[in-house]
Amino acid sequence: MTSPVFSPLVLPCGATLPNRLAKAAMEENMADVGQVPGPTLLRLYKNWAEGGTGLLITGNVMVDGRAMTGPGGVVLDKHSEIAPFRAWANTAKHNNTQVWMQLNHPGRQVYAAMGGDVLSPSDVAIDLGKHSHLFGKPRAMTQQDIEQLIQRFADSALKAEQSGFDGVQIHAAHGYLISQFLSPLTNKRKDKYGGSVENRMRLLIEVIKAVRAQVAPTFAVAVKINSADFQRGGFDADDAKVVISAMNELAVDLVELSGGSYESPAMQGSTADGRTLQREAYFLDFAKEIAQIATMPIMTTGGVRRLAVAEDVLAQGIDVVGMGTALAMNPALPNDWKSDSTLSAHNPVVRWKDKTLVVYQNLKCGCYNGRHQATITTHGTREIAQTNCLASFLIDC
Repeated sequence: MTSPVFSPLVLPCGATLPNRLAKAAMEENMADVGQVPGPTLLRLYKNWAEGGTGLLITGNVMVDGRAMTGPGGVVLDKHSEIAPFRAWANTAKHNNTQVWMQLNHPGRQVYAAMGGDVLSPSDVAIDLGKHSHLFGKPRAMTQQDIEQLIQRFADSALKAEQSGFDGVQIHAAHGYLISQFLSPLTNKRKDKYGGSVENRMRLLIEVIKAVRAQVAPTFAVAVKINSADFQRGGFDADDAKVVISAMNELAVDLVELSGGSYESPAMQGSTADGRTLQREAYFLDFAKEIAQIATMPIMTTGGVRRLAVAEDVLAQGIDVVGMGTALAMNPALPNDWKSDSTLSAHNPVVRWKDKTLVVYQNLKCGCYNGRHQATITTHGTREIAQTNCLASFLIDC
């Protein structure tokens, strides 16, 4: 019997995902000169497309080249040449795969060494203890800054559509700029963008509306949002339910649930408030609650690496299973599951004493193995990535 994981899903916009597996966004940091996609990034996405994943969500593409999380980041704005992005989309779509571009602005999560304009809803700096100095000091955004940001998301979405992408995902999770507006820990504003959760979500709602107004009705518009920040006093599950209920009234095609931020990276299985997230699909419990109130399809991520777990996620009422590290370790895992349902992708083990560095080392493992997969020459065989996350960590820092 065919696994339900390989059944199609029709989205509200009318687009069809060929199966229920999605490559969740990972920050590849593989841009070519000029912050555009080049041959290395295209090879990686060709591997993923051939591997059988139904939906590929790109690593975050920045809407403003003045605000970058790393030197290898991709930027798409209204001035960008379309040709490199069209090549990226065409490569990723060649196996009938849907490909969406994740759009993002890092806000205060910018390394000081990168320079640029460090923006945030309020001038609240990142607190990583002795590592805090690695990040730039943010300034509070003006009304003009906010209006320009909204337009940048809309412009980038239109460019993505013109380049041949099937959709975009607005990144409102993991402590980046829109997530900073959602959190009362980073949003201390006294205007219409701060205070109540209804005010704190205003920026996200305005971005969604602006993006949807720029693109065709058949173009997918998705949102990635935290189930919680996993910080005391931060954006929590009750807040997330309010935001998703508001998105029910908008033309949103998919909501991906994740969690955490640079200060509390729950997406890597660690939290600042003392909770641990060791099992696979560690955002599933919250996703089940959201599935009861959301009118759009729901996707959840969080350490899935076995087919049986992916099937259980779907059985709990979730529509799409997101995977990151597992597909960085083995881009062909979905196809492999069709012939051997017991296969599992292994997770790298990091043995450093500094807990903060361990978390970021884990984060970079997926990035490193993505780079490794992009350089593999198969000659009729397929090689599984071997982990050297330290190299990636040092390159990106």
